[in-house]
Amino acid sequence: MSSASVASQEKQSLLSGTVNASPKPLQPWWRGYWELARMHKFPAGSMLVFWPTAWGYVMALRDNRPEPLQLAYIMAVFFVASTLLHSAACTINDICDRDFDAKVERCKNRPLVAGTVSMFGAWVFLFLQVAAFFWMLSYTNKEAFLCGTFGVFPLHAFYPLMKRWTNWPQAWLGFAMNWGLPTAWLMAAPNDWQFAPMWAFTIGTVSWTIVYDTIYACQDRKDDVKAGVKSTAVLFGDYVKPILSCFAAAFIASLIYAGVTTGQGWIYYAVSVAGCAGHLLWQLITLDTEDPQDCWNKFDSNGYLGYVVFAGLLGGWYIY
Repeated sequence: MSSASVASQEKQSLLSGTVNASPKPLQPWWRGYWELARMHKFPAGSMLVFWPTAWGYVMALRDNRPEPLQLAYIMAVFFVASTLLHSAACTINDICDRDFDAKVERCKNRPLVAGTVSMFGAWVFLFLQVAAFFWMLSYTNKEAFLCGTFGVFPLHAFYPLMKRWTNWPQAWLGFAMNWGLPTAWLMAAPNDWQFAPMWAFTIGTVSWTIVYDTIYACQDRKDDVKAGVKSTAVLFGDYVKPILSCFAAAFIASLIYAGVTTGQGWIYYAVSVAGCAGHLLWQLITLDTEDPQDCWNKFDSNGYLGYVVFAGLLGGWYIY
């Protein structure tokens, strides 16, 4: 905008008696991309991609235990890769959902709706994120690379469309969010691609995602019904809690089965299994599906649940 145009607008404001005494400060150019990648809510979301990856890797190693510093380095790499993948998934989600987002109160200020990021800029940003993720994935073995590629396409790539096609987008999201589990497992044990516990544990984590993402979707149920967005939060209606209790039980059952078949010790069952069961029980008993802030808090708490499962796995290694 030219200085003459600005001066003209100020003159009109003075004549009409409406002067903007506190104009909205301009944001730096990168802020829109930061929000597009959900980094302003970090580490929420990224943790939910990271934890299944960490669990799968540690459980696959069984008796082949790395030194603590080596394990810490591997976990740090996993966390960076998980953050990249989650950010890319948020970017493709906003590209596909910009029309829906404009109709949902919580989402109407997202960068593509607000115009702080252009569609071209979003596509370029997405390409860079995906390229960086594949660069990291290229350092793995063939089995893990192929598995990880499937996680990006079609799992993450098609998730935004599921809200239009099915009442169960959370189930598809469950595979996308937790596909790091078999990917990391195959990094540690590339011959385990037919190992039943790996896939049973993966299915169990899908049930976990249905729990936490249905809770998350309860924030927007009223707006989603108006906008025509499909979700399990809308599908389950007044029966959200009892139905999610069944999925939570399925997740706990998968933890038990994976623990038995991989020879986990008593610390795993006392911390990972019992602790996880207690956390999920607390979530579902205290959940208020009509309170958006409580729904967000319960959703966000699942990032802490990951520490509980991981602590039991490591305790079985280094303590028992």
